[in-house]
Amino acid sequence: MPETPETNPARIVADADVLAADLLVGGAAREAMDAVRGHSWVELVASDHLLDDAEAVVRDLADDDLAAAWRERVEDLRIEVEHPPDDHPALASAYRGQAAHVLSYDEGLRSAEAGATFGSRLNVSVKTPEGFAALFDAESLYEAVVGGDYPGPDRDAR
Repeated sequence: MPETPETNPARIVADADVLAADLLVGGAAREAMDAVRGHSWVELVASDHLLDDAEAVVRDLADDDLAAAWRERVEDLRIEVEHPPDDHPALASAYRGQAAHVLSYDEGLRSAEAGATFGSRLNVSVKTPEGFAALFDAESLYEAVVGGDYPGPDRDAR
């Protein structure tokens, strides 16, 4: 049986629904993504397939110009990973990018059945943005990942 890849607790994947909600709605999706954007040592992991999905949602709900501008900005923020086109974009991004967290509104990804299916192949926590924002503790995470005293957010979250 293949070994479960080690994950990085400071690597996060946001599913397409969360990425679009961050831009278009705000709320918990924006709060969760602000935690990622506000800390240079917290990394957003995303494949082109995942960004394509989110960009299509933004295009459908808003317009082409906003979708293109969003894509340009998120390209600079993300850690790029590749995966086969038939894989689930968020789960494959987490697996390939060794991310410990997936943020998603998809109830199917957050179900006990999904967790059992991931089994030992994917060591990832799937949460809603609300759940992630409520549990995110930058100070503790900084100490575990970087070490030393937490200096606070080190870049503009927006």
